[in-house]
Amino acid sequence: MNLKMFGTAVLASSLVVVSGGCKSEPSDTGAANTATVNITGAGSTFGYPIYSKWFSEYDAAHPGVQMNYQSIGSGGGIRQVSEKVVDFGASDGPMTDQQLAQSKVKLIHIPTVMGADVLTYNLPGVTTDLNFAPDVIADIYLGHIKKWNDPRIAKDNPGVKLPAKEILPVYRSDGSGTTYVFTDFLSKVSPEFASKVGKSTSVRWPGGIGQKGNEGVSGMIRNSPYSFGYVELVYAVQNKMLYGQVRNAAGKWIKPSTESVTAAAAAASKDMPADYRVSITNAAGADSYPISSFTWLLIPVPFSTPEKGKVMHDFLEWMLDHGEGEAASMTYAPLPEPVIARVRQTINEVH
Repeated sequence: MNLKMFGTAVLASSLVVVSGGCKSEPSDTGAANTATVNITGAGSTFGYPIYSKWFSEYDAAHPGVQMNYQSIGSGGGIRQVSEKVVDFGASDGPMTDQQLAQSKVKLIHIPTVMGADVLTYNLPGVTTDLNFAPDVIADIYLGHIKKWNDPRIAKDNPGVKLPAKEILPVYRSDGSGTTYVFTDFLSKVSPEFASKVGKSTSVRWPGGIGQKGNEGVSGMIRNSPYSFGYVELVYAVQNKMLYGQVRNAAGKWIKPSTESVTAAAAAASKDMPADYRVSITNAAGADSYPISSFTWLLIPVPFSTPEKGKVMHDFLEWMLDHGEGEAASMTYAPLPEPVIARVRQTINEVH
């Protein structure tokens, strides 16, 4: 898939990526042979845009390989790789100890890039970037703040004429890493949200309307005046949607960007656990965007066949050497160098 196709691709609710895209220099790993090696994956819609590009480019450079990826949400990706339905999964929320224990195959987490959940909205007559305090975001989803001109929203947005219209909160209806990141953040900043809703890839929302995928939420907000919701940054950028600043743990209003996501990851990369399952929401630091996250591939060890394991190992090396350099142009933050150095060692387990 090339970049011209990308704007259309993110609007589809369930997509499969097959070989094609930009050419790069072939690897001499010997992965290509007379029989095509087919590798299937499923999961994260958060990571779908960059994964589609990477898999297409890798396939084009390796004629004997076809990597297929379906954007079904992190919850679906975790289920399918755990049940050995697909060769690998992808998730924006790390698997729990219980999920790892119940999986039919041993899985490791490989961080790929970092991204951000952004607060986007459709507010006729308002064309500026609004400010959203963490407690305000939580109380919108808890149902305590119901109208756009609520005094608490108005206080953080002086000079903006806010309408006396009901807010329509939009959320993910499917199992979603984007939801995990969002609810992880809200559970840290709001004790009431933590106790009544909690953090998970799928939660019971007090109100609002659900949509499937980042694609579905983006489409709902674009077409629904006075709506409010959370999507991954790349979807808001590609769909030319307004998205607001969020007050971080240091008390600063921060615009989501690759730089502010990188700032959020800076401290975490120093204390990254051995299995890479780390949360960087509400991170310390004046420049940190507070709803940031790593996203992971979920890789079986050993792989289902040696041939597939060899290809996946080679792809992961290609990702570190070539793919990371494409992250920023697609509104993702690349992995910090200390994390890349550790991942190079970890992928030796993939075979």
